[in-house]
Order: sequence, then structure tokens, then C-alpha cells
Amino acid sequence: MSVVATSLPKILHMPEMPRGLQQVMNLGDLLTQTARKYPDLPGFIQGDLTCSWAAINARVDALAHHLKALGICPGDRILVQLTNGLPLFESAWVAFKLGAVWVPVNYRLTPLEVAYLAKSSGAVVMLTQAAFEAHLVAAKAASPALQQVLMTDQADYAEIVATHGVPFVSAGVTYHHPLWFFFTSGTTGRPKAAVLTHGQMAFVVTNHLADLLPGLRHDDCSLVVAPLSHGAGIHALVNVARGAASVLLRGDSLDCEAAFATIEKHRVSNIFTVPTILKRLAEDPAALRFDHSSLKQVIYAGAPMYKADQQRALAALGPVIVQYFGLGEVTGNITVLRTEEHVESSGALLGSCGTARSGMEVAALDDQCQPVAAGVQGELCTRGPAVFAGYWDNPQANEQAFRGGWFHTGDLGVVDERGFVTITGRSSDMYISGGSNVYPREIEEALLTMPGIAEAVVFGVPDPQWGELGVAVLVARDPMAAIVPDQVLAHLEPLLAKYKWPRSIAFWPSVPKSAYGKLVKKDIRAEYLRRLELLTGLRTSV
Repeated sequence: MSVVATSLPKILHMPEMPRGLQQVMNLGDLLTQTARKYPDLPGFIQGDLTCSWAAINARVDALAHHLKALGICPGDRILVQLTNGLPLFESAWVAFKLGAVWVPVNYRLTPLEVAYLAKSSGAVVMLTQAAFEAHLVAAKAASPALQQVLMTDQADYAEIVATHGVPFVSAGVTYHHPLWFFFTSGTTGRPKAAVLTHGQMAFVVTNHLADLLPGLRHDDCSLVVAPLSHGAGIHALVNVARGAASVLLRGDSLDCEAAFATIEKHRVSNIFTVPTILKRLAEDPAALRFDHSSLKQVIYAGAPMYKADQQRALAALGPVIVQYFGLGEVTGNITVLRTEEHVESSGALLGSCGTARSGMEVAALDDQCQPVAAGVQGELCTRGPAVFAGYWDNPQANEQAFRGGWFHTGDLGVVDERGFVTITGRSSDMYISGGSNVYPREIEEALLTMPGIAEAVVFGVPDPQWGELGVAVLVARDPMAAIVPDQVLAHLEPLLAKYKWPRSIAFWPSVPKSAYGKLVKKDIRAEYLRRLELLTGLRTSV
């Protein structure tokens, strides 16, 4: 069944407005406009491959014609599991122009995880490559709706995108027409599809141009060092809107020397990163050997960053770093700490994540959804046109997320008299490792499927390199059983992506419980840190 705008979850944070009934620009036409204006300029660069805007648009139109001929209709979901490269880059524009829904997948997920996303999204076609054959098999087995498959590293795909005929006419869309299922997790441990729409994302692109990349031009270019399937993909849309080329490194892992060499060679002006990547770039000796004076904005998001790491980044790269706080549900549009604010009053604002984005409202709310006084901790909530339409097919999650007319982030923080926001914690037990959200419930459920484990508690602890690392405290069913961490990791291998695996595994005879027999995670975490301090002699910040 195809998705249409009227089948979206009710938008609880906004009343119905006439704009939702009117057609708006199909976001896919951003590419069409740029290709018309700058046909011969490079739009995509990766190693020896350079593709002009006109060539990218022609490839996109050819693939859109092909999928339409296969019966792909507006609202159909297109599942995409690809590593960073031209096929992933162009797949978004194909989906947008078709009026279909782009469903990109983190390439690090396991076959079982991808199978769940295929089934829950109702995808009817999958774009993938040979390396993910097991994922394809699992997805097709789990989702009968998935009937069509395109392998982007095979000859027939190359023939399809090379068949340039008449331009593709983008599907008509409304403000609330879905264009992207941005999968995010929650305390239930199951990923949820945040529905991003054409109208919402048009605002996001405009807002990013105003707040994050002011002055972006067609002769700028952006270095992509994160998967285009998530936050980096949003930033790619912004660069396309101004005709700035996206430059990708070879391979799937960060090579700092190659990154700086690329910055020097292509005169890169902006980068989107997460704190762990920014930290690695700033501390790598290559920062001193290559010319990076072309950089105007190095944007980091996805997790808080230690003040000391911010200062090192400023010292290594200059006053070019920009922070924003946001979630997939608000596509990054909550707060921004601009370049000049990183150095205001000798770093007095470091540790803050800035003030509300243009056109957005942010507040710290109490349990009754009322704003608290300046400097008082509350749950950070936001509202405005960047907020998503709702979670796909999940009314319970929507009701919880949009309480009191605000979108609830789950992060705790304070807002000072000037409106600067500082994150102080999280209302859920989610932790952020290397810029990726990790939800303990999902890991605990996977651990408890191991026959020898009776109880499992997972939480994050501070780490200077990754921000936070996962810890699993386990209780064996048989106290005499000799379970070792390698056995646990082997059990998790087919179930969870590696970035979700706990980095430390401890076996305890029992774990603290409340008077009602419930596991008390904060007490278990505190006891773990106490034992760690006794063992190492190092005090760990909580």
C-alpha cells in the first residue's frame, strides 16, 4: 500500500492549516534547478570520479523513469542500503522526484536489523550492493511487500542510469507529503520511522543556509566524512541547493591524513562532523602539515563535546567550528552555537549548545509541560516548522513525544537569561557513543536471548575519545558457568551493529534492585564506577 499525505500520523503540535492542502515545491527540484544553473560545475567528487551537476541530474532522471516504469508510485518506500558513494547520493533525489519515501539504512546494521526496517517501513523496492547480499535476503524474507531490487554495483544499473532521455517531471506534493523515513530508536529498543516531509525539509534547508552555512556559494565544496544516510545527507541537500560540490573520501573509515590532503586539494570550505571525528581531526599531526585555510565552517553535532576538546579544535583549525543541537525528528534544527560564539568572552560559552535556531522555539519544561525559570533544569523541548510530522504507524510514540504542544527531546538542560542552552543529562538512559545514539533497552533485549544470561543491564560511562562507551553488567543463570566476554560478543554479532556492542562486560553474582524488585540502573551504574575506581585508582566523572 502506498503512503499518502493523509495517512500520516496526526500532527499533534500544530493545527491543520490550508498549506497542507496546497502543492509545494518537490524538494527533488533543488537538484534540477542547480543542474540548470551550473550544468558543468562538479557536484560530486570521490577519488578519481568527478560528476557534474548536469550528469548527476541526468542519472537521477533516468533512474526515476526506470522505477516509475516498474510501478513505483508516489508514497512508495524505497529502502537503500549502500556505502557512501554516488549511488547513495543520487538515490535520495530519485526518491524525492518520484514523490516516494527515501528509507536509507545505516550500512553497519546487521541483516536482522535491516529486515526489521524493511518490514516496518513497508518498502517495495531496495537499492543495495553485493556486499549486503545477506541483508537483502533477510529483508525479502521479512517483508513480502519488497518485490523489486536494484544492485548498484552491477552492469545493468550502470546501463539504467546512462539511459538519458527526456527530463523526469517531479511528482506533485503537498507540504505534508512524506519524503524521508529517518529511523531513530527509543526506550522501547525498536527503531521508529520519523516522517520528514517536503515542506518541513524545505524549511530545514533554508534554515541551515541561514544559521550554519551563511554565504554558501557554488564555488564552495563540502567534505563528507559521515554516512550520507543520516545527518551528512541533510547537509548534502543544503550544499546542493547552492551548487557546492560534495567531496567524499575513499573507503568507509576516517583517514585523517587523507581528509586534510583532500581539504587542501579541493579547497574545502565546510565539513559536517560529530565530536569524535572533530576531535580526531584536531589532534592528528596532519592538521599541521596541510593547508586548511579554506575552511569556513566545521559543523559538529550529535553529542555534547568536552570544553577541552572544543579548545583544541579551535587551536588546530581556527575559529571555524559551529555546533548545533538537534535530533533526527527535528533534523538538527533546535539550537546553534556560531563560530564567533565559540570565542566570545574567551570561551565563556563553551559547553553551551547555543541558542534557538531561526524560526524555532526552545524551552526547558517541567513535568506539567510548563517553562521553568532561567537556569533551572527541565526537559528541553522545541516547536516550529522544522519539527517532523510524527512517527510512522506509532500513535503511542506520537502522543508521548508531542505532549503539551511541544516536541520532547528527552534531553535535560537549562536555558540561561540570554537563551543559551546547556545540556545536563537525559531523561532516558540513551547514551551517545561516537556521535551515534545507543539505546540500552535494545541491547539488553538482545543479551537476554543468550541462554546463559539471567539479567542484563546496559548503560553509558564517560570516555574522553568517544564521549561515552557502553557497559554491560550481566548475571549468569548458573553462578558456576564460565561465560566470557568473547562469547557474549559472538552472540551479539548477528543481532546488533558493532557500534552498539558494550565495550566493557562485567559479570556480577547479582545486581541491586528496588523494594519492588526492579533493576535500578542508576545504582548499578554508580556501583560499577565505584568498583572501577577501586580497581584502577582513577576517579571517573559521573
